Amino acid sequence: MNRNAEVLCVGTELLLGQILNTNAQYLANELARLGIPHYFQTVVGDNKTRLHQALRVAEDRAGVLVLTGGLGPTPDDLTHESLASYFGVPLVEPPGLWADLQAKFQSRGRVATVIQRKQCQLPRGARVLPNSWGTAVGVCWEAKPGLHILTFPGVPQEMTRMWQATAVPYLQNLGWGQQVITSRLLRFWGVGEATLAQRVQHLLGGENPTVAPYAQGGEVQLRVTACAANEAAAHVLMAPVISELKTLAGLDYFGMGEETLPGAVGALLTQHGQTVAVAESCTGGLVGQLLSGVVGSSHYFQGGVIAYADKVKTDLLGVDAQLITQVGAVSPGVAQQMALGVQQLLGSDWGLGLTGISGPGGGTASKPVGLVYLALVQGSSLSQREYRFGSNQSRDFIRRLSAYSALDVLRREIYAKFTSRDDP
Repeated sequence: MNRNAEVLCVGTELLLGQILNTNAQYLANELARLGIPHYFQTVVGDNKTRLHQALRVAEDRAGVLVLTGGLGPTPDDLTHESLASYFGVPLVEPPGLWADLQAKFQSRGRVATVIQRKQCQLPRGARVLPNSWGTAVGVCWEAKPGLHILTFPGVPQEMTRMWQATAVPYLQNLGWGQQVITSRLLRFWGVGEATLAQRVQHLLGGENPTVAPYAQGGEVQLRVTACAANEAAAHVLMAPVISELKTLAGLDYFGMGEETLPGAVGALLTQHGQTVAVAESCTGGLVGQLLSGVVGSSHYFQGGVIAYADKVKTDLLGVDAQLITQVGAVSPGVAQQMALGVQQLLGSDWGLGLTGISGPGGGTASKPVGLVYLALVQGSSLSQREYRFGSNQSRDFIRRLSAYSALDVLRREIYAKFTSRDDP
């Protein structure tokens, strides 16, 4: 028997991008929670021929088909009609279903019209999957030996409640959902996806647990997934792999799950009783926003200066006006003086300065869009970086990369100062 599940989402509005397909995400999470393998999802419009084509493919590779959408009273609601015609059975009206629908409408002060009765037409042999929150019922149906079909309305609130109330017990009674699939997400900054994948290559081919790399907005992630009888057993399987991944990644690793880079920086500053202040030009306050967005950041974030204009750099932060004239505001020396200036102005342990060209205009051959200089000072210690994020990147993306890279430098420097490199 095929023990895989497949999700078919029905609705032309999904194909047109008019609504976000949250049902697919919910069902994917639920199937993983039940330990049911799930390898394919299909979105198909409100068209009987194309739904038949999708069913033809899906029935050969899954033992459970989960369909959402297309259960309403209008002519384009074709899911049950298409299922019945595909599997060669008539549509029938289960006893009492029309009366139940009329009573439901009456309880809401409405009258069920004849067109609503279409929702009571189900494939013969299918069991009603009740909907206490809406009008369209679904079905639980063994359409042929070894192939079980579950249908749900497209309305997310109705679908999720019906899934929990009826579908999960139905699947578990069939012997499905006896295991769990659990994942942990490891997060990295300052390393490329290909570089990290090469470093952990010998762990990428495992079967249980599996390790898969992802890249998103400058951050690299490794998802570790295990299948076991319960979550505790899955975590036991994942633990040695996660430990080895952390060791191999070193300081490129900053957190797991919902942990964020600003949160990791905040935790380190708190742990070592340190404070930071920031002076930003090209990022326009984004670093300060990220730092202050962490609960409890008032204990370590002194504040910041958005020094966009050169006059603010010179008058408020003490940047040498002659230096700006000689080398320009986007230069290592200006970043350094901005960091020193904000550290002294706000009395922080660490001072961070950022200046650059975020575009889309303002770049030159020698100083292209995407050029960013960062300086970090702490006592007599100075750390500087030059970044070239690329002139083809968007303004928002360059600002984001600049801000997160600044936080990453701060994180690494705190480790270097307070933590043994043998204990990252």
